[in-house]
Amino acid sequence: MPMEKTFDPAAIEAKWAHDWESRGLFRPHRPDATPFTIVNPPPNVTGALHIGHALDNTLQDVLVRYERLRGKDALWVVGMDHAGIATQMVVERQLEARQDKRTNYTREDFIDKVWQWKAESGGQITGQLRRLGCSMDWSREQFTMDPHFTRAVVKVFVDLHKKGLIYRDKRLVNWDPKLKTAISDLEVETHEIQGGFWHFKYPLADGVTLDDGRDYIEVATTRPETMLADMAVAVHPDDARYQSVIGKYILQPLTGRRFKIVADEHADPELGSGAVKITPGHDFNDFDVGKRAGFKPAEMLNMLDGDANVIQTADGLIPTEYLGLHRFKRDGIDGARELVVQRMKDGGFLIPHVDKDGGEHDAEPRTIQTPFGDRGGVVIEPWLTDQWYVDAETLAQPPMAAVRDGRINIVPKTWEKTFFNWMENIQPWCVSRQLWWGHRIPAWYGYEFEMVDGRAVFSGQKCFVANSAEDARILAEDYLATLRKNSDLFASAEVEVMDDWNPELEDIELMDNRNYPIWRDPDVLDTWFSSALWPFATLGWPEDSDLVKRHYPNDVLISGFDILFFWDARMAMQGMEFMGDVPWKTLYLHGLVRAPDGAKMSKSKGNVVDPLGLIDQYGADALRFFMAAMESQGRDIKMDDARLAGYRNFATKLWNAARFCEANGISASTTLEAPAATLPVNRWIIGEVAATVTAIETAFAAYRFDEAANAIYSFTWDRFCDWYLELIKGSIDDETKAVAGWVLDQILVMLHPFMPFITEELWTGLGDRADYPLITAKWPAPDGARDRNASADIDWLIKLVSELRGAKAELGLPPGARLTAHFPASLKGRTEKLAAQLDRLARLETVSFDPAPAGASAQLVVEGETITVPLEGVIDIAAERDRLSKALAAAAKERDGLAGRLNNPSFVERAKPEAVDKARADHAAKEAEAERLSAALARLG
Repeated sequence: MPMEKTFDPAAIEAKWAHDWESRGLFRPHRPDATPFTIVNPPPNVTGALHIGHALDNTLQDVLVRYERLRGKDALWVVGMDHAGIATQMVVERQLEARQDKRTNYTREDFIDKVWQWKAESGGQITGQLRRLGCSMDWSREQFTMDPHFTRAVVKVFVDLHKKGLIYRDKRLVNWDPKLKTAISDLEVETHEIQGGFWHFKYPLADGVTLDDGRDYIEVATTRPETMLADMAVAVHPDDARYQSVIGKYILQPLTGRRFKIVADEHADPELGSGAVKITPGHDFNDFDVGKRAGFKPAEMLNMLDGDANVIQTADGLIPTEYLGLHRFKRDGIDGARELVVQRMKDGGFLIPHVDKDGGEHDAEPRTIQTPFGDRGGVVIEPWLTDQWYVDAETLAQPPMAAVRDGRINIVPKTWEKTFFNWMENIQPWCVSRQLWWGHRIPAWYGYEFEMVDGRAVFSGQKCFVANSAEDARILAEDYLATLRKNSDLFASAEVEVMDDWNPELEDIELMDNRNYPIWRDPDVLDTWFSSALWPFATLGWPEDSDLVKRHYPNDVLISGFDILFFWDARMAMQGMEFMGDVPWKTLYLHGLVRAPDGAKMSKSKGNVVDPLGLIDQYGADALRFFMAAMESQGRDIKMDDARLAGYRNFATKLWNAARFCEANGISASTTLEAPAATLPVNRWIIGEVAATVTAIETAFAAYRFDEAANAIYSFTWDRFCDWYLELIKGSIDDETKAVAGWVLDQILVMLHPFMPFITEELWTGLGDRADYPLITAKWPAPDGARDRNASADIDWLIKLVSELRGAKAELGLPPGARLTAHFPASLKGRTEKLAAQLDRLARLETVSFDPAPAGASAQLVVEGETITVPLEGVIDIAAERDRLSKALAAAAKERDGLAGRLNNPSFVERAKPEAVDKARADHAAKEAEAERLSAALARLG
């Protein structure tokens, strides 16, 4: 069946995506082949394909298709992340839209609703990845909440706890008051907010004064509400102004709380008054100062609840009027901040800010770097809570050693410094989240007792970390057995396992001879905790499966640099801890896809690009090729519609070349090896194929996607379409048909990783090989020997024709104009050998070896030899010289004017970046135009 006249991407993409997957071609059975493994960074189950996904997955698919063609047992693991916070937010918003809320349901009922949402609406991105052409092993699609994955998560938690690498601690966390959960440092975004800097007098207690006679210390803060939980004032130990009061007391005006002035290097004598109010329970720096001052975390005061509303502190000193207020103004209603400032002002403790005009204000205006939750969108509150932590410092050591000794190769190398900087300064990783959707922490709590004077006295909570409720019950029974040895408090009690804590259990006096209750931790694990197991849990671990043995460690991970710490580093930690080996041998970090002007894409800027829209407009192949060709190590990618259109044109050019072959009896090759060839043009193109294969393989070995893409682009467009097909026109014999068919096949194989849809369509259309689809074909392995004589002849011909065509264009001659050319006698043998091609491509009326006549002529220098083309009688020399001179003067004037602007620092520094870029581009264009016109004038003599 003849090929369609025009190339229509939409007509072929859905067909081949379905065909490949339905025939199991994404994971052909190759038990004896060398394995190649890559895992896809699991997108959120709530997610939709964005342009970053398009880049990330294109690069992965290019590698997987390449290795599959090379005969490897290529496994590309695909799946989705349960996305704890994001998914719970989606379902809660749906409930809110129906005037409903999560807390109207039991935990189990709400989780059922999340699963129902996933079944109905989750995972749309998997269909979108299929549209992009991703050849993942969809038959084994993974989900981080699947039962086998959950078993792996629980095992990792329990084992780390046994090793002391997971522990429960009271520390400050980043608390999101909207989502009511802790979030990690990496989930915090810093925004610039216009706020205030307030100065207050803190009275010295007991009649103490400073050396200058003042009976107060001046402190300043951007968060005055936190003074309700202040526990100290810090001054630098070497600050002479405060030497006499270190160890003395402050009497806080609003709460009446007495606390010490402590010496700590956190206080900067050069900043403000040099004295800092310390609120250990609500500031990360203050937390550390508080610990150095001797406060235990359990003793630090907390003044806010989970909604960031004021509650009473443990010492009961916050005045009643503050209780229940939000931390600061919200929805137009004043909060604790505003009331604190007013009361301090009323009491004469506010030191007003005096502006440059002498006006007084409560606070100095400041632009404040303020932390916001990346999902909740509200200001993060440092909050003192009990959470679960991973000893990340210990786990970070093996991955750092692996990068240093080369077991993990980070590409590009420039990211190693960033990796080490973060890993060497890593903090404990808070892994508990106050959510319902996610992997529930496998810990149960009961009451702990200690023996005092022969009787068991309640002393706190006892924690039982176990793989299951039954295992937790056994641990609790063992604990009961130890208690019974010393007390009859639970002589006849049995362990009662409950899913949730019951407030009635606080009545410990009623527990005598009752069952011993244990209840499960209500929190879930950070989503990144489970996804850190992705390289091995997706293969069936902790079962000792064949997949684990064969495909761990993975070969390469392709990742955006923005999740280097969220995910990549944590995979390295968990992989090396539990598998004893690196998770992958190479970590390739790509950049961002930016807007055409280089700006970061964001919905607020309105510059977000929908990759599905680009596929609709240009086709998936063109988008994929754009991503690969533009992916240059260490650089971001700027969207460029012109390039996308150009790659769509590239696909069309290949389509038309295949139609030309079909029309001339050129069909699919019947051999993997290059056909026998005697004609120079055929021997030349076979050598070009070999060179291109080598170039692509070299580029892939170095993860230079851009160089690999450009190598096949250049060969296909320039060598094959523009030259080889032109060179063989009119002389397509059986040898040429065999060679041309073989070369076209090699193009389709080499281009397939980048443009899978059009190449598979052409592969099938050019020959009867339904049982030998391109996706599982063999990578080219042509004879590496290159016919130097044939290559030299054809390369010379191409240079000559290019020079001649360029001269005609410069001199305003039509492309079809037939001219006389005078060649050196040394080229006689070459011109006779290539006479037919010279006649058809060079359009030479006469090939002469006589000396050229005197007069104006074009001098063509090709490989050091001069070919002369007389111009007398061909063009009006004087008129042409006049035209070129005027055009050259105009181009030079514009070039010099643009150079003047670009050499002006005022323009370069003050103009918009896009205006400067345009000026540079215009200057380069005018400079090139002037050079071309100068060359044309020189040709006239």
